[in-house]
Amino acid sequence: MKVPGVLFLFVLAEFAFTAEQELLTYEKTIPLPEVKGRIDHFAIDRQGQQLFIAALGNDTVEILDLKSGQRVRSITGCHKPQGVLFLQDSKRICVANGGEGTVQFHDAASGTLVKKLDGMDDADNVRFDEKRKTICVGYGGGALALISAESLQKTGNIKLAGHPESFQLEQDGPRIFVNVPEAGHVAVVDRVKQAVIATWPLHEFKANFPMALDEKHQRLFIGCRNPARFVVLDTNDGHVVTNVAISGDTDDLFYDAARSSIYLSGGEGFLDIIGQSGADVYQARTRIATSSGARTCFFNAASSELFLAAPTRGNKGAEVRVYHATP
Repeated sequence: MKVPGVLFLFVLAEFAFTAEQELLTYEKTIPLPEVKGRIDHFAIDRQGQQLFIAALGNDTVEILDLKSGQRVRSITGCHKPQGVLFLQDSKRICVANGGEGTVQFHDAASGTLVKKLDGMDDADNVRFDEKRKTICVGYGGGALALISAESLQKTGNIKLAGHPESFQLEQDGPRIFVNVPEAGHVAVVDRVKQAVIATWPLHEFKANFPMALDEKHQRLFIGCRNPARFVVLDTNDGHVVTNVAISGDTDDLFYDAARSSIYLSGGEGFLDIIGQSGADVYQARTRIATSSGARTCFFNAASSELFLAAPTRGNKGAEVRVYHATP
């Protein structure tokens, strides 16, 4: 039977849309009962199969058991926790508290406070330098603190031109790439020299918050809110390679190297998936509706799962939605 041209195009478009939707499939929801307010960043214990969530507005860190799909415990005594990190060797949870300007270390099994470091106002994102056993914390009006994971003492401080948002560490080099939205640039830090060695202006792309790194292709991925764009930089010299329109109010961004995909969560109420067809070629593939304010997420490459935090909205309680990236 001959299919009319318009109908044929419609069928093709519908098939393409359906196929794209399956790039990330919904699996389940894990409730976060009595958790109120904004939810910030995540960390994971891959061996113990636990997920840690900085529940900023609730002044807690929520611990989820990924095997049972349930919350198992809350760590209290936090003050607007923003960043969280799990230290595999010591089985401790590092929490950056923006409210009181501290970094806390808790025993993961009991939740007991082991140590607290002061003097880091608006402590925010946290990363771990595995080779140097060093914790990096962005804080204040512009600095990265370096903390020994063994002694839990501050070992260095790197000044920046404004408050640092997301930052990423090279695995095969000494550089740290830091989003500094107040300065309108990405700062390039040498963590051996403990100094800024370059700044890469973003020009018309403002409010650069989330970041991911594709070290193999020498590309840095930036999520900007004004305008809402996904921006790709060349890590050789920082020039903008390309940019793609995304949903608004993005706060987390992850690169899935196995699928050549980038996942961005936005508070506007969508998960965006961008496909990578080469170092310089990127295109929007699909947009999955979530809920307003659901702007933070975490992608676990080992399990191909993406966890999205959805805060309380009206009568609907806070929850973590679990998606699976298809092969």
